[in-house]
Amino acid sequence: MHSFFRGMRAAFVFLTRVPVGGFPYSRTDWHWSTAHFPLVGLVLGGVLGGAFLLLHPLGPLASAALTLGLSLLLTGAFHEDGLADTSDALGGAYDRENVFRILKDSRVGSFGAIALCFSFVTRAALIGKLPPSLETIVAIAFVGSIARAVPLWQMVRAPYATQHGSKSRDVARAEPLQAVVGSVYPLLLVGSLSAFGTISWLRLLAAGLSSVVVGALTEWRYRKRAGGLTGDFLGTTEQLCEIAVLAALVWGR
Repeated sequence: MHSFFRGMRAAFVFLTRVPVGGFPYSRTDWHWSTAHFPLVGLVLGGVLGGAFLLLHPLGPLASAALTLGLSLLLTGAFHEDGLADTSDALGGAYDRENVFRILKDSRVGSFGAIALCFSFVTRAALIGKLPPSLETIVAIAFVGSIARAVPLWQMVRAPYATQHGSKSRDVARAEPLQAVVGSVYPLLLVGSLSAFGTISWLRLLAAGLSSVVVGALTEWRYRKRAGGLTGDFLGTTEQLCEIAVLAALVWGR
């Protein structure tokens, strides 16, 4: 039980630049951190939702762009880096060997740059469609949480395609129990959103289904091109899930 709660703190260490301290963490602490990745998304989303409301007098698009800029500072562009590397690797390589060669290259190529622009602009445009209300804080928290829950299930289902470094070897796998725990966080927010009465159950169902579809399609692609997962692939799933869920929440607004 001690490692369960220590894992919460370790999750923030792994996914963000927030100085929560707590070192050293044991291997069990790191292993349990995966269960709390959606909690990190929930907290970050709540902070970002609050920032969006405070900045909204600047205009919807400007406030959304600045909110995403804050998210990059808080996470160190952790998931965006994965999206760029994955886009370069899967877009520029024709065989498995070159996929991994490009993944290890620290430079950003054309595919990566385009993917980053697409992700940032699309998310900013979608966030800008959300109303300046308390509901939006919960909605953005939900997006951040469910987008980090889907990769957990990929970690349960799919093999890893690479060997892991010292930092990631103990968070490389998620067991079903950890994925279930992680899924509780966005489910709690579903209840909160429905309580507001302004986001219908149909829209929330569409958001959930869209994340499942993104998770299934990306996992299939990772298996086909690389034989399994990498950390960069998981970051890509997170980014695509954010876009899909945001689109479902603002559809028709």
